[in-house]
Amino acid sequence: MSTLVECVPNFSEGRDKAKVDAIVEAMKRDGVYLLDREMDADHNRCVITLVGEREAVQEAAILGVGKAAELIDLNLHQGAHPRMGAADVVPFIPIDGVTIEDCVTMARHVAEEIWKRYQIPVYLYESAATSPERQNLENIRRGQFEGIRDEIATNPARKPDFGQPRVHPTAGATVVGARKFLIAYNVFLNTPDVNIAKKVAKAVRFSTGGLRFVKAAGFLVRGLAQVSMNLTDFEQTPIHRVFEMVKREAAVYGALPVSSEIVGLIPKKALEQAAEWFLQVENFDSSLILENRLAAVIGGKMAVGGIRAGVEPFIEQLAAPTATPGGGSAAAASAAMAASLAAMVASMSRGKKAYVQYESQLSAAIARLSQIREELKSAIDADAEAYNSVVKAYKQAKESAAANGLVDAALKQATLVPLGVAKRAREVADIAAQLTPITNPNMKSDLTTAAALAQAAIEGALANVEINLESAQDPVFAAETRRQVIELAK
Repeated sequence: MSTLVECVPNFSEGRDKAKVDAIVEAMKRDGVYLLDREMDADHNRCVITLVGEREAVQEAAILGVGKAAELIDLNLHQGAHPRMGAADVVPFIPIDGVTIEDCVTMARHVAEEIWKRYQIPVYLYESAATSPERQNLENIRRGQFEGIRDEIATNPARKPDFGQPRVHPTAGATVVGARKFLIAYNVFLNTPDVNIAKKVAKAVRFSTGGLRFVKAAGFLVRGLAQVSMNLTDFEQTPIHRVFEMVKREAAVYGALPVSSEIVGLIPKKALEQAAEWFLQVENFDSSLILENRLAAVIGGKMAVGGIRAGVEPFIEQLAAPTATPGGGSAAAASAAMAASLAAMVASMSRGKKAYVQYESQLSAAIARLSQIREELKSAIDADAEAYNSVVKAYKQAKESAAANGLVDAALKQATLVPLGVAKRAREVADIAAQLTPITNPNMKSDLTTAAALAQAAIEGALANVEINLESAQDPVFAAETRRQVIELAK
């Protein structure tokens, strides 16, 4: 089964094109595709966007860090953007056929290799973090290269997750992690007063009371005050809401946005959300976009044979005399359908006069259901992959006694995937119940179907959890998992 992972390494070089070219060249490998490269001279930073198979992307990232260590000396580096390493941050983002847990495993592997090969200490962040304090990148990077260099050996809070407590003399330290898709979004104000940008950033970012999924700072870039932001969950805090708040806060100081920029790439859905907001299109749906409709038709979802043409291949795969896809994949698919039905009901009530008082609740439900649906779609393949990993591990254990630990690790992963499905299915069932009194009563049957599908998914997924726990060797893991199973089964 194919896997698709995005990696967006940030390097502390945005002025020397030859160095950036060399770093990109070092990361070129079969199965890895360069989607984008951005250089910013003011920030003195470049952002490279790669996508490809998980193993190939891992190695490409490691090689990029090594080349950056050869070419970049942080002792000489100056720029507006905070930095702690020649390769400053290396995040992995699940795209297709992988989960965020898979990306955490990738991050740990890459971090270990970076230390082994280049003697660069590594910190883990976001979903890969080893402590809550290290989930936020700004906490790790506080004081930048110089501050970390001075404290890493004496301050226990500065101890790296991989490597000895000393920075590389020229390449510093690197942060590696796993996260959801992030939008790097900057807004330029019509003033050179950077203090205004800093005040606006303080009002906008979550850490100081602003929007939940926004990180922000103020810089002077190209002679203008810039509010530089990372949107860590654009579905729950959409880009148009961020722009409107920046505009409002800037007006307090007599300033206005003059332009904005995207660093790297942006999901199409984020732009669709912005279009819906600013154009105020009634009952907007992504299927109203010509290219989306064409893609659906060409992809066979609306071709001759109707809806059946889209689901029949999966149904036939389930019927085939092979172990995968099996019950775990079917449970994930069932939960994904439940989330889709509930989202449809909420979408068809949102924007209608009879339900205007529930607008915020419906919007929140739609956003969450969309996120859950994507996670469950990934779990359909992830469950099959986890099973195949267990079979492979047993085979390796037969061939070598040293491989026994692989079996338990594979069983744990094969347990965690359906456990995650059950959790998401339970959340879908809860949301469907919450939607019943605030949506069109004529669509009650759709919510009933969603609830039934979600319940079936919970039961099926938990059955898969139990079958894997029977062979698990870690009693602590088994006990904690069974506790969660009992809670979910209530």
